[in-house]
Amino acid sequence: MPTYRDEAVVLRTHKLGEADRIITLLSRRNGKIRAVAKGVRRTSSKFGGRLEPFSHIDAQFATGRTLDVVTQAVTLHAYSEPLGGDYTAYTTGQVILETADRLVAEEREPSLQQFLLLVGALNALTAGTSDGPRPATMIMDAYLLRAVAVAGWAPSLSDCAKCGTPGPHEAFNPQAGGMVCRRCRPPASALPPPAVLRYLTALLIGDWPATRDVDERAQRQASGLVSAFANWHLERGLRSLSHVDR
Repeated sequence: MPTYRDEAVVLRTHKLGEADRIITLLSRRNGKIRAVAKGVRRTSSKFGGRLEPFSHIDAQFATGRTLDVVTQAVTLHAYSEPLGGDYTAYTTGQVILETADRLVAEEREPSLQQFLLLVGALNALTAGTSDGPRPATMIMDAYLLRAVAVAGWAPSLSDCAKCGTPGPHEAFNPQAGGMVCRRCRPPASALPPPAVLRYLTALLIGDWPATRDVDERAQRQASGLVSAFANWHLERGLRSLSHVDR
């Protein structure tokens, strides 16, 4: 069978037969891949531990008729080890994996930006951002905003998301696409203070220095807006988000 290599992150796994698993991965060049890992549930398996969720691997695949087959796997980063000892980091990591899985719906469609965002978020969770450590929920919110934006649903944080009237505006509505003017504002829109909007903008553009001194109340308010925005655009709520301790 023809083979190919790719760098990938394991998103999820499920059992197949008595000893195999089906592995779902997001790869650098080939997008989402579903592949069979044969015999990995046996204690004698040489690379079963390298094919768990959060594993960043260099893998070789054999092309199959329905599913490809993982024939080799070399660990690049074992993110599960540092995340396993921190409940908040682990649960936010699960949100990140689920989001990547949901946003890249089609298999074998290259999604380089989503792959790079995923690896960057896992690096930040385990080793800190370019400006030092940040709370796990902050990294999760930054990832959610950017990943949804890359998928085509960037939130408007200044101009009105419905009519384009230049901002700043007072109201935020996830269904409308972000900030809305008084004329376009739907009922029950949130009214975030300017500090929250500045913080959301910093998360969206990756300005980590601007997040150094954000107080916990602003972080909580922003996190609620991010969760509502991501859940709306993903149509079905992120199941793992309910386990995150805010």
